[in-house]
Amino acid sequence: MNNIQKTLSIIKPDAVERNLENEIKEMFLKKGFHILREKKIHIEKSEAEKFYKVHETKPFYNDLCSYLSSGPIVVMILQKDNAVLANRNLMGATNPKDALDGTIRKKYGISIDKNSVHGSDSPENAQIEIDFFFKD
Repeated sequence: MNNIQKTLSIIKPDAVERNLENEIKEMFLKKGFHILREKKIHIEKSEAEKFYKVHETKPFYNDLCSYLSSGPIVVMILQKDNAVLANRNLMGATNPKDALDGTIRKKYGISIDKNSVHGSDSPENAQIEIDFFFKD
C-alpha cells in the first residue's frame, strides 16, 4: 500500500558554505526521493523566527534563528512513500555524534547546531513548512 507524502528538507548554511548541496541531493535521490521543487535562498532572521516559531520558548531558539539566516540555504520539497519518516531516518539524529553511519548528519554534520539539514517532523508540519517556502 502506497503512502506517498511530501516533506520539506532544508540544506542548512554550514552545508551550503561547504558546497555539499549536490552530495546531499544525491543521497536523497539514491534513497528513492523525488525532488519536486528546490530553490536556494537567503532568509532574514525575522523569517527564520516565523519558521521556527514552534521552538520560541526553548533556550536555543535565538541561536537557531540566527544560524538559519546566517547564509544561503537550499529548500526542497521531497516526495516518496512515507517521506517524512524516510527523510528523518536519512538525516539521522540531531546531534551528529549520535547519528548512525550512512546518515546525512553523521557524514556532514559539524555539531548539534550545525547539523547540515532540517526535515519536517510530521506530515502536518511538512505541509505548513512547504507552504512557508513555496507559497504559490
